[in-house]
Amino acid sequence: MDAVPAAIAEALRRATDTGGHICVLTGAGMSAESGIPTFRGTHDSLWSRFDPMRLATAEAWREDPALVWGWYRWRMQLVRDAQPNAGHRALATLAQRVPLSLVTQNVDDLHERAGSLVDAHVHGSLFALRCFACGRAHAGSLDDYVGGMQRVEPMRCAACGDRIRPGVVWFGEALPDDAWSAATDAAMRCTLMLVVGTSGLVYPAAGLPALARRHGATVVEINPEPTALSAEVDHVWRATAAHGLPRFLG
Repeated sequence: MDAVPAAIAEALRRATDTGGHICVLTGAGMSAESGIPTFRGTHDSLWSRFDPMRLATAEAWREDPALVWGWYRWRMQLVRDAQPNAGHRALATLAQRVPLSLVTQNVDDLHERAGSLVDAHVHGSLFALRCFACGRAHAGSLDDYVGGMQRVEPMRCAACGDRIRPGVVWFGEALPDDAWSAATDAAMRCTLMLVVGTSGLVYPAAGLPALARRHGATVVEINPEPTALSAEVDHVWRATAAHGLPRFLG
């Protein structure tokens, strides 16, 4: 794991030498090394009895907005306390050297805090707050959060008075049109796609590597464990994001 595998290094060299475009698709494993648990990996005692897939819905919000907002405020605090890891920083540096589009399934802001421009947050962003009713973006600051609070009454919209919700894509909701358009465009025009830290289970984002291959790109998976995508890519490197990505910088 100390050096980039030869076949992957060659794919990177070809992409850069020919003026090709790199697309990087990142998932939860990208941020796990910064201490942010994966969506389904929350074992904190405060939330261990709740099913994340039940909380992350519009129905749960309508039923108990204070509980859902409390969960998201806890998650926001985890992100605020975390720092970008070496993998985040390596992608920001790589983008200064080669044409690169960054597409992420993560709802945190660690890529941006590492210095990257994110082309598409396909599952939204925790901090892109908006009104549940009218959709107006929330321009104010976050409310105060005290660790250990399970129920937090959401802030109110300055325009209509309804509750402010997190800017993530809940189960049953469509992906943001602009983000998805940017993601598919990046996949179709890249010559090399790096798939980093994603399980390949959540569609339609999990279909982006196949889209890239259909348009002639070489697809490389960087993940310490086998995934649903492993058999469908050109090259696999069993490395974590924080260990593997800095090796691309030479």
